[in-house]
Amino acid sequence: MLDRIALILTVIGGINWGLVGLFRFDLVAFISGGSGTLLARIIYVIVAIAAIWCVSLLFRENEVLERRRKENYS
Repeated sequence: MLDRIALILTVIGGINWGLVGLFRFDLVAFISGGSGTLLARIIYVIVAIAAIWCVSLLFRENEVLERRRKENYS
């Protein structure tokens, strides 16, 4: 469950960066009243932590696949 939440937050962060890159529109800053507000900074930090968590998904892929294979053969 934590993996899915982290992945969703990372996707949201990626979409926000896409908006910044394409249209110079920061959705988080817009929602929170500016990029320097405490709320915006908290959101940025939460998304960053989620992205760091998602790095672990790169190294756990084989573990998940092996577990699924074992479940299918049991």
